[in-house]
Amino acid sequence: MKMTKKRFKKYFTDFLIIVLGTTIVSISVKYILDPAGLVTGGVSGLAIVVRFLSGHYGPIEIPLWVSNVIFNVPIFLFAIKTDGVRRIIRTAVSWVIMSIELAIFPDYTFISDNLLLTALYGGICFGVGTGLLLSAHATSGGTDMLGNTISKYIRHVSVGRLIEILDGIVVIFGAIVFNMEHTLYAIISVYVMGRVTDYIVDRGKKAKIALIISSRPEEIADRILKEMDRGVTSIKGIGEYSKNEKKVLMCVCTKRDIPEMKDIVKEYDSKAFFVVGNINEAMGEGFVERWW
Repeated sequence: MKMTKKRFKKYFTDFLIIVLGTTIVSISVKYILDPAGLVTGGVSGLAIVVRFLSGHYGPIEIPLWVSNVIFNVPIFLFAIKTDGVRRIIRTAVSWVIMSIELAIFPDYTFISDNLLLTALYGGICFGVGTGLLLSAHATSGGTDMLGNTISKYIRHVSVGRLIEILDGIVVIFGAIVFNMEHTLYAIISVYVMGRVTDYIVDRGKKAKIALIISSRPEEIADRILKEMDRGVTSIKGIGEYSKNEKKVLMCVCTKRDIPEMKDIVKEYDSKAFFVVGNINEAMGEGFVERWW
C-alpha cells in the first residue's frame, strides 16, 4: 500500500502519542506506584512484586525493566501466533519504549507518606498514559494484550472479564507480599485509572440525542438550525393509538444544548413530547470529525 502524505502524518502523530503515553505510564510506575508498594495489576504490578521480593529475600534486586521484558516476551510470542505481527506492532513499540525508560530513568521518589494522595496521583498518571495509548490503538502490553489473545480460545468469557481476572490475580499477589492497607489503596488507584482512561478515550465522543414530537415541528426545527447551529433530522412517525401521522425531530447535540432546546420547544408547544437519551460515541461534524 502506497504511503500517502496524510497516512504518514497519521502514523507519525500516533507514534508521538504512543511515546508520550508510554512515558507517562513509566513515570507513574517507577516514581509513584513502585515506591509506595501499590500493586495495581498487570505486568507492571507483577514487576513491582518481583522487585520487592528479590530485594528483600533474593541475592539481587531485579529491576522493573527486567521483569517487564521477561514477563512480556512470552505474552508477545503468544499474541503473534494468534493475531499476527501487524496487529500488535504498536503495542510492541510501547513495550520497548517502556522497558528502556524503566531502565534509564534515574531512581528518585516524588511521593509523600500520604498513601491516599499517592494512590490518586498514581491512578491519574497511569490512566492518562493508558488513555493516550488506547487512543493511538496501542497498549503497554501485559494483561491487556494477554486477555485479548486468550479470548480467542475462551470465547464465552469477555475480554474485559479476562483482563479483570488476570489483574485480580496480580493484585492478590500484591496483597500477600505487602499488606491489606496497601492493597485497598491500590484498588482506589485502579478505580481512578479506569475513570481517567475512559475520559481520555471518550473525550469529545459522548453526546445527547433529543427526540421531539410536536404539532409545530417546522418552527422548532428552524429555531434549532438557526439559533443553536445544530442539525435536525425529520422522521415520519405514526401514533399507534391515534393513527395520526406526525413528524419526529431528531437532534444530536451536547449536554449544554439541552436547556436551550427545551426552552425553544416549550415556547412553541408546551404539550410537546420531548425525549433525551445518551450517546456513547458521536462521529461527524460538530463532534469527533476524524475517522481513524
